[in-house]
Amino acid sequence: MNLRMKLAMAFLLLIIVPMCTLGIGMFLVTSHTIEKKYNQQSEYALQAISYNIENVFQQINNVTDNGIATSVFQMALNAKDPSKQDLGIGNQLSLNASQRNFRSLLYNYPFISYAFLYDLRPRSSQDNQIVSIFTKENFQALPFQQFKVHPIFKEIQELNGVPKWLAPLEYPELTGVEPVFTQIRLVKELSYFQNIGVLVVQIKKGEMDRIFRHLQISDPAQDTSFLLINEEGLIVYDPSGRYSGEKMENLGVRSGIYGPGFSSTRAVFDGSESIISQYHLKNYNWSLVSVTSWEALSAETNVFAGWSIIIILLCLLAAMVFNVFFMNRITGNIAVLVRFMRRVDDGDFNARVEGSGFDEMQLLAQGFNELLDRIGGLFRRVRAEQEQKAKAELRVLQAQIKPHFLFNTLESINGLAMRGEGRKVSEMVTRLGNMLRISIQDQEEISLSEELRHLQSYLEIQHYRFSDLFRYEIDIPSHLYTSSILKLTLQPLVENSIQHGFEGIEYQGVLRISAFVERNNLVLRVEDNGIGIPQEMLARFEYMAEDPPEYIMAEGTKQLSSMAERRGLGLRSVADRIRIQYGAGYGVFICSSPGHGTIIQCIIPQYEQGEDE
Repeated sequence: MNLRMKLAMAFLLLIIVPMCTLGIGMFLVTSHTIEKKYNQQSEYALQAISYNIENVFQQINNVTDNGIATSVFQMALNAKDPSKQDLGIGNQLSLNASQRNFRSLLYNYPFISYAFLYDLRPRSSQDNQIVSIFTKENFQALPFQQFKVHPIFKEIQELNGVPKWLAPLEYPELTGVEPVFTQIRLVKELSYFQNIGVLVVQIKKGEMDRIFRHLQISDPAQDTSFLLINEEGLIVYDPSGRYSGEKMENLGVRSGIYGPGFSSTRAVFDGSESIISQYHLKNYNWSLVSVTSWEALSAETNVFAGWSIIIILLCLLAAMVFNVFFMNRITGNIAVLVRFMRRVDDGDFNARVEGSGFDEMQLLAQGFNELLDRIGGLFRRVRAEQEQKAKAELRVLQAQIKPHFLFNTLESINGLAMRGEGRKVSEMVTRLGNMLRISIQDQEEISLSEELRHLQSYLEIQHYRFSDLFRYEIDIPSHLYTSSILKLTLQPLVENSIQHGFEGIEYQGVLRISAFVERNNLVLRVEDNGIGIPQEMLARFEYMAEDPPEYIMAEGTKQLSSMAERRGLGLRSVADRIRIQYGAGYGVFICSSPGHGTIIQCIIPQYEQGEDE
């Protein structure tokens, strides 16, 4: 797969796919949030409506409780009983007053539509056992003989005076076909708590309509319907009258979703997807249900989804345009760079990319060319350093133990032996052995203490040979003895001072060797009070810390070849080894003037053996 296809796939996988995933995720989250918020609102609305419905029923319960407590219903039943119509004037007046008070109480609740009593007392005659309190046109109460065998009658007796409410359409033979709610309860005689009658009270439809009209959700776009459903799933009341008498199963809603408390689900209702929320009335066998069209609720979400699809399509179009007009140029320039990199990989370091324009691709081409220039320079520098290293290693071998120094030392030992000075012979042999041991070992770096032992052996041998020529002092703190140093660093510097600095002097020379730490570097200093170095000779050491130009290298090499055994060979060897080992920032620095001696400073990084440089 080429770069163009990879970039296109990356754009698709890293931008388009995440955008689609994000859009789908936001759509699902938004839908869930809308449904959750609506469920909360529905729960509050249904609780408020159920509270008002239960309040209406409780008011009627209070009215009928009052009538029972004041014996109004007992007196009404007695008024119809021929055996008990022989009332005194006081009792008759009391009865009329109680009935008037009860009627006045009923008139205070204009939503009461109809009220009558069933007389449960045994009778000798076949008189009508229905006592009317309010009359109602076009309504015929169920005869008492049929009422006695009705299942409601047994349930009323089991409730023992607690009101029983019937919804519209549940028992039309008892309540009629009008959408009214009916209360049925036992009436007891207060003296003996005997069942003397059954009270039937109906309330008007308008009171329930008023509750739904004022408490329904006000947003018309939600298209919300409120229904009252019994335990069998029958819609017993619909304020709009559209679904009254229907079964929820016939409208597409499965049974069994009605239970205590609040619940909500998304289901198909009457052919359209809707959110169905139900709240079970606490003291009654009904559930209050709200049905809201999901299409109306998710209208804003659908708009959002539409815009998301449009944005994704625009992104796809932009990706295609980007691929056609911009990707070709980018991938083409990259392909050119790849071809030149392959040429470089084959060893052609003269390859250069010719870029055009002022964008990042031109900067990349320039960077590629500059990198090749730097690599070429590094190769040339490494080649030169390898050549210098080879020369420095040769000079190190030459500077380790010069043949004439070894010959002179052995001659001195022979003279001591002939004079019978065995102790001095032993000391000279021991010191010469120390020098040979350090010179021939393979380890490139040694501790400063070992280097000092080598140096002291050399100085003692030379001091024996030239005891009147010079004296020496070593001032190096003991805490620096563990510092790491290239072997044979100090001895060539000291040798240079003894052989050249003290040559032809008429006074005793003084040689001082010291060391200190400065800026995390170890500075080794060799000072003498010798004849110094002339300026023309000092100029030959100007480039000991850096690479000299080719013409100076050629001239210096020619001059040093003729004077290799006399001047500068040890100094240049030490300088080259330090620069190759530690870098261009380190080396040997010389300060000298004729007649004022010479100071040689050797600067290397300060670290102990075993540490990273």
